[in-house]
Amino acid sequence: MSQSISSSKIKSALAPNIGVSRQNNESSNSLGDFIQETLALTQRLFIQLQRRPSTLIAGIIQPFMWLVLFGALFSKAPSGLFGTDLSYAKFLAPGVIVFTAFSGALNAGLPVMFDREFGFLNRLLVAPLSSRYSIVAASTVYIIALSFIQTAVIIFASAVLGAGLPGFAGLSAIALIVFLIVLGVTALSLGLAFALPGHIELIAVIFVTNLPLLFASTALAPLSFMADWLQVIASLNPLTYAIEPIRYIYSHGDWGINSLVMNTPWFGFSFGAVILVLLAFDALILLAIQPLLRRRFA
Repeated sequence: MSQSISSSKIKSALAPNIGVSRQNNESSNSLGDFIQETLALTQRLFIQLQRRPSTLIAGIIQPFMWLVLFGALFSKAPSGLFGTDLSYAKFLAPGVIVFTAFSGALNAGLPVMFDREFGFLNRLLVAPLSSRYSIVAASTVYIIALSFIQTAVIIFASAVLGAGLPGFAGLSAIALIVFLIVLGVTALSLGLAFALPGHIELIAVIFVTNLPLLFASTALAPLSFMADWLQVIASLNPLTYAIEPIRYIYSHGDWGINSLVMNTPWFGFSFGAVILVLLAFDALILLAIQPLLRRRFA
């Protein structure tokens, strides 16, 4: 009796757990499908860019013109006006980097909106996708790639204009910040593409929010230059939380995770705290667009 019990226990222990292996296979297949869908949608966006390269060319020329024109506009500003040993070129470069990435991400919903109006998006949504977040992921990868190209051009142009060049750690931190701001704004733009009735309305929202968010941030001037009410708005603007740590990297070679990078009317933020704010912004936007991604269109 004991031998039969022990042998049955041994057989059950050695038998494969079909339920667990099936769950593992399903999870691995879902992840593989998600990656495959994201790559296919990303490739489609790059094919569209290859057919219309003017988008990338304009996205490189515009920030370069901002650097040159605003740098010339404030070239005679008194030394020390924007901080100790801080030229306006060095002050302006972080704002142009972030605003360029923000503008590109804010326009990320336009291709999706055109796909929606031509019926392609509806066919995509009724397809057995592993996750509709592959649409968000593909647009994010595409916009991040463009933003990194634009950022590299801006950093190089800023160095030529006298802003200097951050070290490897600084460049890595800048890439992380650009990624975080692009992720949240791209998701927001895609949410608007699902929520608004057409591309005219989406373009109107882009025009209405683009420049006001620029001027209501520290891209062109520090908080101390602003009226009290504008300081409050700028302190709530996500762009400010992306601009200030990059500006600190440009002006301080010995920055760290605990470095105080910005002061708001309420309290100061360290570099690590700013990164957490940007992560919270991304998480909030990604959660907010979930109901919109479930929509179907006639």
